[in-house]
Amino acid sequence: MSCCGISQSKRKMLYFAIAIFFGFFCGLSGVSVLEQFGRICSEIFIRIFKCVSMPVISLSVIVALSNYRSDASASRIWKKTITYTICTTLAAASISAILYILISPSNFDLKFEEQSHRVAGDAHGYIKYFLDIIPESIFSSFSEHKVLSVLLISVIFGFAIRFIQDESAKNSVISFFNGVHSIFFTITKFLVKILPIGLFGFITVSVIEFKSGMNIGSMGQYFMVIILANIVQGTIILPLWLVSKNIDPIKTFKAMVPALSVAFFSKSSSGTLPMTIEAAETNLKMNTEVSRFVLPLCTTINMNGCAAFIFTTVIYVMQNYGIEITPITMMSWIVIATIAAIGNAGVPMGCFFLSTSLLSSMDVPIPVLGIILPFYGCIDMLETALNVWSDSCVATVVDKGDKC
Repeated sequence: MSCCGISQSKRKMLYFAIAIFFGFFCGLSGVSVLEQFGRICSEIFIRIFKCVSMPVISLSVIVALSNYRSDASASRIWKKTITYTICTTLAAASISAILYILISPSNFDLKFEEQSHRVAGDAHGYIKYFLDIIPESIFSSFSEHKVLSVLLISVIFGFAIRFIQDESAKNSVISFFNGVHSIFFTITKFLVKILPIGLFGFITVSVIEFKSGMNIGSMGQYFMVIILANIVQGTIILPLWLVSKNIDPIKTFKAMVPALSVAFFSKSSSGTLPMTIEAAETNLKMNTEVSRFVLPLCTTINMNGCAAFIFTTVIYVMQNYGIEITPITMMSWIVIATIAAIGNAGVPMGCFFLSTSLLSSMDVPIPVLGIILPFYGCIDMLETALNVWSDSCVATVVDKGDKC
């Protein structure tokens, strides 16, 4: 193995380690120039995320909903897959919300300069809150970074494209959105490559906040919410759903162990897909028409673990920066996390990147994410395994229904 080939992954870990080291160094140094440099790096990445966040979220949702066309014979399978995907992802976000309320992670006690001006549940009232979701114009939703409005527009576009009668026009529209999505996919891959610079900035700013006084005990509570949400979804909710469909969850799990093992250690649902299909067809005797359509579709849009991470992370960071978390806020973010997870871009650290984009698009400071980032790899392993397990459950239920 060549020196260059050693180690794309090792070099990546090295860059992250260097970024964390220098972030701590500059934050602890007390040298104003170094602290200012860290703040500048942090601010640059926040602006970059705000610049690409709305297009990435919108295009991912549109492509996910419009790109999977089916003929008449497969229409029923497609509809069931979408329905089950939305339900399981919504359940994952809801479980994380319930656990968040029960565990109630405490704040870092950050001493920030100013609170975000976007306080949920303010004097506008609940009716105005929902009316604001309906955009006055398509472009204003993007320019004003209205996340809910953008998601609403994207869902409508995604479904509308599927019902275009002119097949040639439909293909042209889908090709256009696929092409633009590829552009932003390339941009996000580049951002991931230079992410250590952003991490350096986030760590520097976070360490400065630590020096001002910060309670880090809540970090364990935050991670507990995410981990328990994944465990409850994977070991209780999904198995109960299988049982309700007269499917043995233990037998299904054992059959999918090879794929789940690869998913856990590779942290890639897409990379695990060949193994997932092989295990489904060989061990579960799944119909190839189902396995080779449902599993690739689920790999793209069925992101149970991502929904739990997005909800918990966004609510936690908003809470830490003084934004009022009301019941209507939590219910709204259950829906947002579900839609965002379904439209999650297929890039490394996609959930983390998407959470960052959502927060930065609302002008919520994101340095706290710099503390979360070093631990995200461990969370990502659990999330990916849950995603593949959920994909397997959806495909199994669809296959059983197709045989009945």
